[in-house]
Amino acid sequence: MRNVNLEEIFIHPITQKYLKRSGLAHAIRVAEYACSFATKHQVDPDLATKAALLHDVGHYTWYRDGEWDYELYRENDIHAIKGASRAHKLLIRIGEDRHAAKEIAVAILLHTDSYLPEGHLNLKPLQHVVSLADEADEESGGKHHYRTIHDNEAIERIRNLDRKVDQLRSSKQVDRA
Repeated sequence: MRNVNLEEIFIHPITQKYLKRSGLAHAIRVAEYACSFATKHQVDPDLATKAALLHDVGHYTWYRDGEWDYELYRENDIHAIKGASRAHKLLIRIGEDRHAAKEIAVAILLHTDSYLPEGHLNLKPLQHVVSLADEADEESGGKHHYRTIHDNEAIERIRNLDRKVDQLRSSKQVDRA
């Protein structure tokens, strides 16, 4: 049994504010990818989908002369740091298990290397799944953040994802028995 499901996270006003700023359609699609990748990489789909849904809640919009400036973003952005902190606080506030909230926050922190010095990180499986899911939905110039989705479709996809996560977790419990 999960402490908090995706719908509870999704409908929270803080989540709504930041997902709509960073790209609601992108967040949902990344969560869907993460669910698929979680099974392949033997990662808890609950943690993977939550981290993926919230992976960009730390975004700040970088504009120059009224236009989105992707290079300015790439050079100066630290959204993963802000997002990890924001997601952790939100998850604890709404009743998520503290250990799970930390794992989710760290996966958000490491979903991109755009703010890190050059080099290679050895990611844990959950962190790798969230990073792969984000990469799977990226478009050049950050265009993935500007795709739109109607609220009714968004909540339906979140509910479908919750059902899928519950099914995957139930089948794993059966496998262990």
